[in-house]
Amino acid sequence: MYLERAKKLAHKAIIERFVAVVRSKNASPTWSDVRAALLDFDRAGLLSLAQDLYNASKDNQAFLHARLGLGHDQLQPFKASISNWICPDLMKNQPISVSRAKKAIADYRKAIGRPDGMAELSIFYYEEALGFLESCSMEDESYFVALIRMYEQSLEFVLSLPPAERANYLERLDKLRSRGRHVGWGVPDELNRLWYAAALDEFQ
Repeated sequence: MYLERAKKLAHKAIIERFVAVVRSKNASPTWSDVRAALLDFDRAGLLSLAQDLYNASKDNQAFLHARLGLGHDQLQPFKASISNWICPDLMKNQPISVSRAKKAIADYRKAIGRPDGMAELSIFYYEEALGFLESCSMEDESYFVALIRMYEQSLEFVLSLPPAERANYLERLDKLRSRGRHVGWGVPDELNRLWYAAALDEFQ
C-alpha cells in the first residue's frame, strides 16, 4: 500500500516538474522544451504519459496503432475520418471539410506513411468525394480543385509502388476517371490530362 502510494506521488511530482519546465519557457513551447522535460521521466512515467495521450483522442489512437503496426486494418480509422469530412451525411447537418479529410491522410503519413497505404487513402478520398458529388450538387470550387489534386497525388503514390503492385490501383483510378466525366468544373479534362501525362494509356 505504501509502495503504491509512493509511486503515485513520484509520478505526480514528475508531472508537476514537466509542467513547470514547460511553463518556465516562452509562451509557445517547442519540441526541445518537451524533450528536456521528458528526460526526467522514468519508464513508468513515460508509459503513463503515453497512456494519457492514447486516451486523449481517437486520432492519437489511430496514429499509435499505425506506427506500431497494431490491428488487422490500420487504415480503417483514417478512412472513417476521410469519409466523415469529404462525404458527410447532409441530412444530419454534418459539415464538409476538405482540410480535415486531407489531414487524415497527412496524419497517416506522419504515423507510418507506407506507400501502399498512401495510395489506398488518396484513392479512397477520391472515391468518397465522387460518390458524394453523384448524390448531391456542389458549387464549392475548392472542393473540385482538391479533387483534381487528390487524383494527381493518387497517381504519384501508385507510380511510386513496384510495378507488380500497381494494377489494382490503376484500375480503380481509370474507373474513377470514367465516372468523373459528368462532374463538370473542368474535372474530366484535368483527369484525362493527368492520366495521359503519366503515359497510362498503355494500361488500357
